[in-house]
Amino acid sequence: MDERRENEATPTKNRTAVERTSERELVTTRTVNGPARLVFEAWINPELFRKWWVPKSFGLTLLSCEMDVRVGGKYRLVFSHQGSTMEFFGTYREVTPHSRLVWTNEEGDNGETVTTVTFDENAGRTLLAVRDLYPSKEALDAAIASGSTGAMPEQLDELEELLVSLGSSSVTK
Repeated sequence: MDERRENEATPTKNRTAVERTSERELVTTRTVNGPARLVFEAWINPELFRKWWVPKSFGLTLLSCEMDVRVGGKYRLVFSHQGSTMEFFGTYREVTPHSRLVWTNEEGDNGETVTTVTFDENAGRTLLAVRDLYPSKEALDAAIASGSTGAMPEQLDELEELLVSLGSSSVTK
């Protein structure tokens, strides 16, 4: 039996784990069916990113997706929801192809959150670890209370669907 085909046929069967690892850090992990180079590309290519980043159940529309993915480069995401807009923006601190991305989230009133994503490939599958380090315990508590930390499992489901649609083989850029 072709194990890779079996995994691609059921893209959302992988489990997403979300854990508060300290007073200030929330870590989300999931193994996705695809090589690190392709998974990384889905995080840095705006055309691909827009296809999976917004959880469908949230009722948001991504109006603008600007990403200058390089150390010191900026990103800005603008969403429409119920007649208004909201923005998320920050700066890339580290970009190591196919293995690591680090950026700031600068839009909050509670200080800067730093997100680190690592991509660890094994046998054509990639373990993603998304670490959000909040500026304080109170900032993480507020994020959890608002529900804003709950999107990642659905986002990763949608990333899996995108990887299947791309055939987990190559991306043109």
